[in-house]
Amino acid sequence: MNEQEFQAKLTDLMQQLQSLPQPAREQLQQLANDTRDRHQRMKKTVNELQESLDYLRLSIKYLVFDLEATRRENQYLRKLLEQKNSGPDRASDEEA
Repeated sequence: MNEQEFQAKLTDLMQQLQSLPQPAREQLQQLANDTRDRHQRMKKTVNELQESLDYLRLSIKYLVFDLEATRRENQYLRKLLEQKNSGPDRASDEEA
């Protein structure tokens, strides 16, 4: 049941409750109102959860991007160190 169907059925129920005798009507109207309130809170909670999941997904993408950049930088720096260690300094050490 989607949101529109739920709201339509709840509205229909509230209208049907108007035809009941007074004691039963008040109790059932209160139950219907409680149901509507719970539904609104649940909808709000689901929306907040969806926003949190979206933020988590975005955060993970940034973390993965940062990890990949760090790995590339690490590889680049290792190559620089290897070139420095195998450069002209090595040749002069071997001659001595």
